[in-house]
Amino acid sequence: MVDLPYSIEVPAVGGMERRPWPSWGPQALLCFWLARCACGIGVNWGTQASHPLPPSTAVEMLRASGIDKVKLFDAEAAPLSALANSGIQVMVGIPNGMLAGLAAEEKAARRWVAKNVSDYVDDGVDVRYVAVGNEPFLAAHNESYLSTTLPALQNIQAALSAAGLSDRVKATIPLNADVYRSSTNKPSDGDFRADIHDLMLSIAGFLSLNGSPFTVNIYPFISLYDDPNFPIDYAFFDGSSSSIADGSLTYSNVFDANHDTLVAALRRNGFGNLSIIVGEIGWPTDGDMNANPQLAQRFNQGFVDHIASGNGTPLRPGNVDAYLFSLVDEDRKSIDAGHFETHWGIFAYDGIPKYELRRLRAPTNNSSNGSSLVGAKNVEYLDRRWCVLKPWVSLDDTRIGPSVGYACGRADCTSLGYKTSCADLDVRGNISYAFNSYYQENDQDGRACVFSGLAVVTEEDPSNSTCRFEIMIDLGAMSSMNTVGVNVFMLYVILPLLTMTLG
Repeated sequence: MVDLPYSIEVPAVGGMERRPWPSWGPQALLCFWLARCACGIGVNWGTQASHPLPPSTAVEMLRASGIDKVKLFDAEAAPLSALANSGIQVMVGIPNGMLAGLAAEEKAARRWVAKNVSDYVDDGVDVRYVAVGNEPFLAAHNESYLSTTLPALQNIQAALSAAGLSDRVKATIPLNADVYRSSTNKPSDGDFRADIHDLMLSIAGFLSLNGSPFTVNIYPFISLYDDPNFPIDYAFFDGSSSSIADGSLTYSNVFDANHDTLVAALRRNGFGNLSIIVGEIGWPTDGDMNANPQLAQRFNQGFVDHIASGNGTPLRPGNVDAYLFSLVDEDRKSIDAGHFETHWGIFAYDGIPKYELRRLRAPTNNSSNGSSLVGAKNVEYLDRRWCVLKPWVSLDDTRIGPSVGYACGRADCTSLGYKTSCADLDVRGNISYAFNSYYQENDQDGRACVFSGLAVVTEEDPSNSTCRFEIMIDLGAMSSMNTVGVNVFMLYVILPLLTMTLG
């Protein structure tokens, strides 16, 4: 193992300065972190959906499924409030667009922490981490966040310290796995990318000094998606004919190899004891030929079992802390990276489990396999009606192309395509799917099922065994249900307490 550095750069008044490691060293920080973390499986909860589940419903779904850790991408009030006193640990996120402001002024960081961490901690939210940015060093960002990410991290950690929260809440940066690589494809030769090498050492050093974890997003599916020659069985955890030999170690899956490339990079640069969180990992269920529920279950169950074994990876044996991506499908996510981007959920948009997923919670005496996914309760839907192409419209009608383009430009048509869930639809079916997606996105407004006179509303479900023509959640009804729940709580719990107190 590479020796640890004798000193490290830390923020100070007027800039940076080098200070010696504390006498108790980073090893003690790692032990402290391991003692306080609930290592295991959590889930990312994204909210880029046109018809999201009410946060209280989603939290009950999490608890019923045995998921006790959640990672948020923003400090949205409704999800955070719903997580109060839930027993679920929280990593709350800061979007990349906020990094510049937080980097420029420590007062801004203090205001952010006061509003989005301190207040919620006081209200019973178990905040454990602040995620400063999300994959800020991706090539797609054109170096936009290179100069602001570390200062923002430093200011947020300083703000946590000023608020008296630094012992329980740690700041980290969720980074894409492209920040490190191996010139030989062997994990043991891992190192940080040359263009950000010094920056990565400063970040790793700051994380180590503050007892914070290094957070990395690892996506075997993307490896397969980007490379048609990638051996598909190497993406999974049930054995591979494409194993990699690295000295005395053998890697039979790409997750272990990728993870240990990071471990090697950290060791090589003197941070071999820095704890690691896998911030995102998962498999989509639609939008690509390799994205379906069968492969998603194979991957996610294999990963959960791999983590539950407690064996870790060849270079980092022991527990692994990880968050599956993601909780539910998000139909308003950007599809720039691929049509699969709206289909990462282990639950559909309405909280229906897509497949069985066991061992998210430790087994009990009554269950040898731990809990499985439990769907959302009392979900209210819009009326059972769909928008489809009129049967008598000719496929040669010149209005069809622009109408489909308009619908799919404003709604989610990513289930249409080669070897997707709706690949077996005929031409009329494809057009109807596009029309219906737009119609449902707009809450079944009659004006959303016109399309120059080409469309008609039907009460006959056009879905088939693999292709589901969605009916969206009735947001108004769900909101009313939550209001009723609050009113009942006030009537039967709060008012009697007030009466006793005043009496």
